[in-house]
Amino acid sequence: MTLLELLDLIRKRKGLVIAMPIIFALVTALFCWGFLPNQYTATISMYILSGSNSTTTTNSSLNSDLSASQMLANDFAEIAKSDRVRTKTTEDLQMTSLKGYDISVKSSTTTRVISVSVTGANPDAVSIIANQVGIELQDIAVQVMDLESVNIIDEATTPTDPSGPNRALYTLVAFLVGFFLAIAIVVIEDMLNTTFKTPEQAEELTGVAVLGRIQTVKKKS
Repeated sequence: MTLLELLDLIRKRKGLVIAMPIIFALVTALFCWGFLPNQYTATISMYILSGSNSTTTTNSSLNSDLSASQMLANDFAEIAKSDRVRTKTTEDLQMTSLKGYDISVKSSTTTRVISVSVTGANPDAVSIIANQVGIELQDIAVQVMDLESVNIIDEATTPTDPSGPNRALYTLVAFLVGFFLAIAIVVIEDMLNTTFKTPEQAEELTGVAVLGRIQTVKKKS
């Protein structure tokens, strides 16, 4: 199928091609703005201090130190997401569980700075949980990783603006899905239609010349 043939099919079924993406987008927008709650994210930043820190370094030792720092950061990130940290945080905050709260960790490739983020529906709760996770990490990481210390750089504050969900993006994706699904339906319908659409197509497929045409006569209402 050529591009011109596809465009012709779209023109013939433009009602479907226009309606389907709009319906998909409207349904998604209704669900996102009507049923999806706002999500808030609070972040705490921490600095890992190992026992091998030095004030003067050469280029080679600096590269080695950065590599070691990244390994420490990766280990620290895994500990931050561990069940031990979550359980201790839950106990100290006297919560039944952290269900509904997502804990994520980001680490830089060139520093020992770690960012721990907590996302949930309650803006006050996410900041409290993030700060408590930082406190638990200070103790557990030092014990497990034999670090000199883990220092909190910035404590988490209560977020005022939601971090998600990205309703506009979801709506746009739904619109595009509806559009491409409509195109797929149009193409599949054309592939399943085995009737001859033009005299030239009939001649090409049968090898017999077309001698005449009979026009369709529409009845007057």
